Amino acid sequence: MIEPLPAPVSSPRSGRFLVLAVVFVCAACGLVYELELVALASYLIGDSVTQASVVLSVMVFAMGVGSLLAKRLRCRAAVGFGLIEATLALVGGCSAIALYATFAWFGGSRYALVAFSLAIGILIGAEIPLLMTLIQRVSRRAAGDAIGTVADLFAADYVGALVGGLAFPFLLLPQLGQLTAALLTGAVNAVAGGSLVLLLFGRDLSPRARWVLIGANAVVLAVLALTTAMVGDFEQAARRAVYGGQVRVAVQTRVQEVVLTGRGGAPLDLFLDGRLRIDGRDESRYRAALVAPALDAGPHGRVLILGGGDGLAAREVLARPGVRSVTLVELDPELVQLAREDPQLAALNAHAYRDPRLRTVIADSFGWLRGDGYDTGTYDVIVSDLPDPGITASTKLYSQEFYGLASRLLVPGGRLVVHAGPVAGRSHTFWTVAATVRAAGLATVEYRATGSGAGYTAGPDRASDSARSPRDWGFVLATRPAPHPFTTGAAGPRAGLRLPLGSEPLSPPRDAVPPSTLVHPRYAG
Repeated sequence: MIEPLPAPVSSPRSGRFLVLAVVFVCAACGLVYELELVALASYLIGDSVTQASVVLSVMVFAMGVGSLLAKRLRCRAAVGFGLIEATLALVGGCSAIALYATFAWFGGSRYALVAFSLAIGILIGAEIPLLMTLIQRVSRRAAGDAIGTVADLFAADYVGALVGGLAFPFLLLPQLGQLTAALLTGAVNAVAGGSLVLLLFGRDLSPRARWVLIGANAVVLAVLALTTAMVGDFEQAARRAVYGGQVRVAVQTRVQEVVLTGRGGAPLDLFLDGRLRIDGRDESRYRAALVAPALDAGPHGRVLILGGGDGLAAREVLARPGVRSVTLVELDPELVQLAREDPQLAALNAHAYRDPRLRTVIADSFGWLRGDGYDTGTYDVIVSDLPDPGITASTKLYSQEFYGLASRLLVPGGRLVVHAGPVAGRSHTFWTVAATVRAAGLATVEYRATGSGAGYTAGPDRASDSARSPRDWGFVLATRPAPHPFTTGAAGPRAGLRLPLGSEPLSPPRDAVPPSTLVHPRYAG
């Protein structure tokens, strides 16, 4: 059945304006869905570059498919557009909560990510052809100025995308969170699409089509409203599924999600963006392997810690005789506040933040080294206790440029120590870190801590599932002069390197591994 031409609009200019306004709103909503998929996938899966590439490439492909499929709806453009917008509002609005549910209860969300990217892309792709048909029906100008009509349509679309792209990170995400932001966007999308069709074309639809459209939008808005009301309960249930029933603190800071578990005397676990950073059962062995060799190798009156907002590396440093001052540079002020005030975490870090020798700086480590760090003098030891190099956002903190900046703050003979990931599980990443440190002009020795028994139960960026926990953890210890006391020879490391119990030195691989730089990162997520 072909829709009849609409009755003359009292003001074609008003009708045209309404269509362009809906184009603007739909474009903003579409970009919010896209950014929400990228953000949530980066958080749940990791490696934001890969996830953004998957989402964008699948959605662009799907938009082309949607544009082709829209040709079948040209004869029923108004009701087709209304139903497409209702479907897009439901799928896009519920996409975040569905992705998080698959992650929480099924352990992964890669397939769901592709499915939602494909579905949302097809629906967005069908919008513009149908809107072009609708604007031609309400505008007298369209027939004589097709280029002008297309220009206006795409201008509204691009400006709407700009507004949606800015609203997501600066308004929706910080104020509402990912789940509620997506649901609210879906509601706006449904209202905009349904209003356009009913206001301009309602009289020209059959009674059945009109009621189908009203009913579909009513159902979508009811589902979105009910889901929004249940977001709090859903988050609690999903959090229990991910972290277990011992969650004590769950905070979404401006930097990351911070979760503390461990009720009723159970060991403390600290998760940052879903990654296990601390397990109270074995964290002391990991921190000792990170800190002790660098401090034992020489003078350590002034120490710089990059990262380590949990205070555990600071605890190890401050416990050593001869330490006069410690500067800790941490990006997340709310993590520092938790480390100060949470009774269990503060007890685990031995109330390191109460020590007058500890000075805390809230800053990005890279930016601080490049700027304000030069005003603080030089250090005997620099401890890099930063997120894993496999996380895309952290690759600049494992780059040749980063280590070059850090080396300029070392005194002659000063040491830099870096945690570089499990050697057995991610050997390429580990040796890339080592090669990158050497490329910055530092001489290195590599070692690993093997823990006890099967390995570690937890540590930086490890899975909470013990079956997937690493058997070891690797470190790179470096100094500015070369040769230095830790250079290895045929007999192994010289006596200047003292390793904790359960640690052993490593021999470099035969094949050269290229370093990682800002313009050519070489760490895989």
